[in-house]
Amino acid sequence: MKGGKDVTVVATLCMVHEALAAAELLSKEGIDLGVIDPRTLVPLDKATVIGSVKKTGRLVTAEESRERGGIGAEIAAIVAGDAFASLKAPPQRVAAPAVPIPGSPFLEDLYIPGKNDIISAVKRVLE
Repeated sequence: MKGGKDVTVVATLCMVHEALAAAELLSKEGIDLGVIDPRTLVPLDKATVIGSVKKTGRLVTAEESRERGGIGAEIAAIVAGDAFASLKAPPQRVAAPAVPIPGSPFLEDLYIPGKNDIISAVKRVLE
C-alpha cells in the first residue's frame, strides 16, 4: 500500500504495478495517489479502502478483468454504501473492454489496461 492525498486507486494483480507506475508519473505533476493492493478479495479489507477514500474523496479501481461484474464494481458499490458523503467525484473503473480476449500478443497488449488508462481515470476524477 502507498498512501496518498488526492486519489485512492484500488488495484488487483498486475494492475498494482501499473498503478504504482501511474503514481510515479503523476507525482511529477503534483498529483498524489494512494495505491491499495487488497491482496485478498474475500475477505476484503474494507476499512483500509473506506479510510483512504474518506481521506482523498476520490476512487479509481483497476483490474485486468472486464468492467461488468468485476471486483471494481463491487469495490465501487462498497464505497458508495459506506463513504458516499466523502466522494467528491463518481468512482472510475479501469478494466478490460467487453470484447473476446484476443489471442495475438499485439492485440492482448491493447486489451489489457495499463498505467496510461489509470492516469486517464485519475484525471477524470480530478476534473
